[in-house]
Amino acid sequence: MSVTERPLIELDGVEKVFDVRRKTGFLKRERRQVRAVDSLSFTVARGEMVGYIGPNGAGKSTTIKMLTGILTPSAGRLRVAGIDPSRERTRLAHRIGVVFGQRTTLWWDLPLIDSYRLMHRMYRIPDARYRENLDRCVELLELGDLLAAPVRQLSLGQRMRGDIAAALLHDPEVLYLDEPTIGLDVISKAKVRGFLKELNAELGTTVLLTTHDLQDIEQLCSRVMVIDHGRLMYDGALAGLHEVGESERILVVDLERELPPVEAPPARVVKVEGPRQWLAFPAGESAAALVARIAAEYPLVDLSVREPDIEDVIARMYAGAVPGRTEKAVS
Repeated sequence: MSVTERPLIELDGVEKVFDVRRKTGFLKRERRQVRAVDSLSFTVARGEMVGYIGPNGAGKSTTIKMLTGILTPSAGRLRVAGIDPSRERTRLAHRIGVVFGQRTTLWWDLPLIDSYRLMHRMYRIPDARYRENLDRCVELLELGDLLAAPVRQLSLGQRMRGDIAAALLHDPEVLYLDEPTIGLDVISKAKVRGFLKELNAELGTTVLLTTHDLQDIEQLCSRVMVIDHGRLMYDGALAGLHEVGESERILVVDLERELPPVEAPPARVVKVEGPRQWLAFPAGESAAALVARIAAEYPLVDLSVREPDIEDVIARMYAGAVPGRTEKAVS
């Protein structure tokens, strides 16, 4: 990014407060204010791929909804491509793409290609540009055999790839992905991740990704932001997040026979069941050297690596240090 180029996404002191009514008696209700996003400030440069993570209820989806104009901030300043999303939502829609992992933007009973044709009309995409973008998405996401199938007949992985293609037909400058690999099998996840890498490399599309799968972040993003209780708690490299949170990965090792605990520092054995052993090692460390060492010194049959859970990483980072969600009773 040049010195004079403006960030594509800008948030400055953004807050979102919801009024929640609770029943406190037979005929009595109390109105409380729940602060879902609290003084949130960050920028995202054009062409960045950023992971936006945190536990459930942290404020991730609320942030995305404000960035798309679905929700209006209670306070602060927010701009996407120089546009105020809540004031110019229609104008912004032509410059962003959105994919929600658990909801589809496709027409359920129509063939997949008909959903794309409708979007062609809705976004008023020039014919040549539409055909070019559709052909690229169909090829890279392997959708050719699915275009004639009704969306309701598609598997979750097929529908997700279809949703990603739909979000990109109008060449958005920024793509918001909310849990794009949730519930997908290993092959489908690999296809989605590979496509997103190519999209960013070839077109420079800016991507803001929310996910509970740390492998999504590791394979796609050079930068990660952690939000918890509506506040930005970390902004930097994933390796730095692991270091701050002292998180660990688990290497599950199956040996030919039952043996004493494996000795392979910095890994440590945390569990043994017959020939199977569980070894914990720092998440910032590469598993390759550890695996090679164990394979050379022990009769190895099989192994797998389990990634740390995001909730556990954040809990270790901020145990006892994170203020609770702000609530204020209103009489």
